[in-house]
Amino acid sequence: MDQRKNYDPVMHSAEHIMNQTMVRMFNCGRAFSAHIEKKKSKCDYHFDRNLSEDELREIEKRVNEVIQSNVPVSEEFLERQEAEKTFNLTRLPDEAGDTLRIVRIGDYDACPCIGPHVKSTGEIGEFRIVSSSFENGILRVRFKA
Repeated sequence: MDQRKNYDPVMHSAEHIMNQTMVRMFNCGRAFSAHIEKKKSKCDYHFDRNLSEDELREIEKRVNEVIQSNVPVSEEFLERQEAEKTFNLTRLPDEAGDTLRIVRIGDYDACPCIGPHVKSTGEIGEFRIVSSSFENGILRVRFKA
C-alpha cells in the first residue's frame, strides 16, 4: 500500500524550500502544519507577529534563487536511530517505521518526508507568496508555484 501523501510534487518541493528559508531567516522551525494543493498551498508556523512586505519579498527572492539554481532533489534512507540525531521526528506518524526516507534539496534542505517531489528545483517554476496572516501565535503563509 502506498503511504505517500497526495501532494503535488511541485508545490511540495516548494514547501520544503520555503520551510528551510523560514528556518534560516527567522530561526522559527519548520511549519507545524501544511496544506499542499496544486493551485495554492499554506504553511503555519509558530511565530510572534505577521511578516512585513519586505520580509515576504525576501523569502520569495531566496526561494526563487534555490529554484533557479536547478539543484537536484534526491532521497536517502536512514535508520530511525540515526535520523533522530539530525532531524526532528515529532511530526512523523507512528507507522513511518524504522527506516526513514530523507528528501534532500541540493545542500539547501533535508528532512524526513513520504511525499512526492520534483527531480530538480528547476521543475518548480516561479514561487510567489500570495498572502500571510497572524493570529494567536500562528503565522500562516499562502503561496503558489
